[in-house]
Amino acid sequence: MFDSPGTGVGIVLIVLAVFVIIALLRSVRIVPQARAGIVERLGKYQRTLGPGLTILIPFVDRLLPLLDLREQVVSFPPQPVITEDNLVVSIDTVVYFQITEPRAATYEIANYIQAVEQLTTTTLRNVVGGLNLEEALTSRDQINGQLRGVLDEATGKWGIRVSRVELKAIDPPLSIQDSMEKQMRAERDRRAAILTAEGTKQSQILTAEGQRQAAILAAEGDAKAAILRADGEAQAISKVFGAIHAGNPDQKLLAYQYLQTLPKLAEGSSNKLWIIPSEVGEALKGIGGALGNLRPDEDDAGTRRTP
Repeated sequence: MFDSPGTGVGIVLIVLAVFVIIALLRSVRIVPQARAGIVERLGKYQRTLGPGLTILIPFVDRLLPLLDLREQVVSFPPQPVITEDNLVVSIDTVVYFQITEPRAATYEIANYIQAVEQLTTTTLRNVVGGLNLEEALTSRDQINGQLRGVLDEATGKWGIRVSRVELKAIDPPLSIQDSMEKQMRAERDRRAAILTAEGTKQSQILTAEGQRQAAILAAEGDAKAAILRADGEAQAISKVFGAIHAGNPDQKLLAYQYLQTLPKLAEGSSNKLWIIPSEVGEALKGIGGALGNLRPDEDDAGTRRTP
């Protein structure tokens, strides 16, 4: 059925065409941006491919899995670490690294992710092992710096640059956490009591200062008022004295004014006993004499007494 020469040639051509297509597909490769590829020729390193289109020799060149040249972030699971004061804490770490030499990352280390994780764990235990719990909780920047220095130095020969190491969480044992919470509550209560006492003290000081200022101002006001009253009384007395002297009063007017003042001495419900000065008699005599002198004048004015 297929014995004709034309049929056999056609089959050969078809097989050859399929082979060529497969060879072309295997020889043409595209490397994306921020990626790198390692080409091996007959099992030996041949070159490193950058981004773009490249041609490989079919069945001779082999392209290894592409490497990501971007900065990578790897979060490692919590690791138990013993501090200097024999307390076990659980620490989560995050490592930021970048492949700088694809050839070294391929041939110098079998699994660089696992290598970075193990190196981070051992370095973390060495660093935290020299610190007590309080120092470990408050010295994250120092721990991060030491971890980064050790990791960057060790991974340099692997073609990897460690740019940053962060401690994501430091979890002490539950008993220690409870003790720390109690200590913090006691410290907060102590600070609250101190602030309350200081506030009460300041309030009392300000109240006393205000009362003192008020008393001083009241005393100054009373003193000024007394001075003003004294000045007013002095001016009134001076005016009265001047008016009296200007009017040149005689003995009769003075005796009359003296008698008008006497009833004021008995004013008030508490005045049960009052003393009349000895000058009252002299004043009454003067008034009597004055009245005696006025009677003839009144008679002369037209008022006549009947006998």
